[in-house]
Amino acid sequence: MPDIIKVIDSHTGGEPTRIVIEGGPDLGHGPFANRVEQFRQHHDHLRRAIITEPRGSDVMVGGLLVPPTQAEYSAGIIFFNNHDYLGMCGHGTIGLMSTLKHLGRIEDGSHLIETPVGVVACRMEHHTSTLENVPSYRLAANVTLEVPGIGTVVGDIAWGGNWFFLVKNGNYDLTASNVSELTRVTLAIRTALSDQGITGSSRQWIDHVELFGPAHDPDNDSRNFVLCPGGAYDRSPCGTGTSAKVACLAADGKLQPGQVWRQESIIGSVFTATYRQSNDPSSESVVPSITGSAFVCGETDLILNPNDPFCMGIPS
Repeated sequence: MPDIIKVIDSHTGGEPTRIVIEGGPDLGHGPFANRVEQFRQHHDHLRRAIITEPRGSDVMVGGLLVPPTQAEYSAGIIFFNNHDYLGMCGHGTIGLMSTLKHLGRIEDGSHLIETPVGVVACRMEHHTSTLENVPSYRLAANVTLEVPGIGTVVGDIAWGGNWFFLVKNGNYDLTASNVSELTRVTLAIRTALSDQGITGSSRQWIDHVELFGPAHDPDNDSRNFVLCPGGAYDRSPCGTGTSAKVACLAADGKLQPGQVWRQESIIGSVFTATYRQSNDPSSESVVPSITGSAFVCGETDLILNPNDPFCMGIPS
């Protein structure tokens, strides 16, 4: 008999999230880092089956519900995409909250969600969630990068739960009709970062690149284009990317604690963000809060038929 994996699909500002609620791998109850490695080493075929074509797509982010390490946490989650596993996913966490509410596992109010990079506090009301992300910070400012075919690019390296290169110069047409060119530019930037040995802390790969421009809606502060690890672009304003942006604004003294930043995506969806100072007085990190809305759009049984030659996804 074919195996069945039950999933709930949602979107946050247009960006899809697929949460595995039944039939996923049993990773035990150990530390999250160990569980992610167990997933990667022994069950990566299921990641591919769940998230890549023909069942998924490059743009989709998946999440495996796992038992949290503490009873007071509402859920544990391991995020992944077509490329690899993610430390944190802002839009995915907002999507997770709407999914858990849809399943009747949580109600409106405050919840703690455990991720591989730390515990995220979330507050939900109707379809909207505010998540207090992991501490975020700028690692390096005004990094100069020579990008073949593009020219000199200047940007900041920052952590918002994933590593980002936030481009500060250039005049980009941030419209949905220009996605192919924006993807070409950001892929070239990311390749140049890798080729020139420019990384996050502990030599971690900078897997996201973020461009900025004027918001199309005057009520918003900025519009962005975010390249994700697998080569797709984020339809939402990107929760971890907005966290990284807030950390850079705070470091430059351009955004004060509690001041609202409205980040607009390439398709016009919006996250609102604020931050507070870290509780550690010796740390330069800030704690961003990101607010967005997510809507459940599907309940699906994924059928894993061993006779299907593409059961575990189409090889890239």
